[in-house]
Amino acid sequence: MKLLASLAGGLAVLATGALPALAQSTLAQVRARGAVICGTNTGLTGFAQADAQGRLRGLDADTCRAIAAATLGDAEKVRFVQGTTPEIIAALREGRVDVASRNLTQTMARDAELGLSPAGINFYDGQGFLVPSAARLTDARGLDGKRICVVTGTSNELAMADSARRLGIRYTPVAAPGFAGMRDAYGAGQCDAVSADMSSLVALRQTGTSNPTAHVLLPDIISREPLGPLVRDGDSQWRSLVFWVVNVMLEGEAREIGMSNAEARRADPSPLVRRILGAEPGLGAPLGLSDDWAFQVLRQVGHYGEVYERNLGRGSVLGLERGLNALWNRGGLMYPIPMR
Repeated sequence: MKLLASLAGGLAVLATGALPALAQSTLAQVRARGAVICGTNTGLTGFAQADAQGRLRGLDADTCRAIAAATLGDAEKVRFVQGTTPEIIAALREGRVDVASRNLTQTMARDAELGLSPAGINFYDGQGFLVPSAARLTDARGLDGKRICVVTGTSNELAMADSARRLGIRYTPVAAPGFAGMRDAYGAGQCDAVSADMSSLVALRQTGTSNPTAHVLLPDIISREPLGPLVRDGDSQWRSLVFWVVNVMLEGEAREIGMSNAEARRADPSPLVRRILGAEPGLGAPLGLSDDWAFQVLRQVGHYGEVYERNLGRGSVLGLERGLNALWNRGGLMYPIPMR
């Protein structure tokens, strides 16, 4: 009954557009409780997936840890709340989590209608299709008349419907509540294809099937999916803080400052580098943080390249190339905003 009441309350908030009135700033609440409450995925390899010891690992999990390192000086002071997209968005709107970091696409509706604020992009993705190799499909037009699994409550639903109209195909949507449900439905033969972000499809093929070679990604990319953390409207300090935490990891990669050398680089001849690392004052006060907040992020969690490679890239089971997620001067879209 409590769960039903909670869900009903979430629907009421969504319907009225009302947002919770917070007596304290989010940063003040985080400091008072001694932890960042972070809403994340129910389990997605590369983004937020528990390892054998139960520790949540992935790009989104590490983004949460970076926020904790910046605000509390300790990357482990995070409480993870796992849930589906609608559940985490409701929890964020109702003030039950401080930030949503769960491979969420930053969209106009989430910004203008749901009262959420984008706080930086940490992964550029695109929606595609995974199908059995035995189907011998070569592109999305071959999906005409097929059953297609898609996670309900996500931007993927709308993109799939729009794409079908554009391609002139008909399909039967098979709604799944989350990644695990989509994986199970596909594995049970309840759908002929899966449509989701390409990173999710790679994770599904590599870790959610018994034989990855028996499944193929179609070449069609039907949407742009800029993923990143979201916060509630109404607390500009917290939005700026989360945004600059994401940005400093990119800045760290651009300046080659990471876990192994952050301490040594505090003696760098560049005043800007010293300021970023807290060896000179100025970086903390505008955000209400100590001057060494960025140093703690880079020392404890690492720069963006380190986080990417261990969770999604060469150090992971997914082995994703950087592609669009490389720095701007290496063929990608990641462009750190100047920290001055």
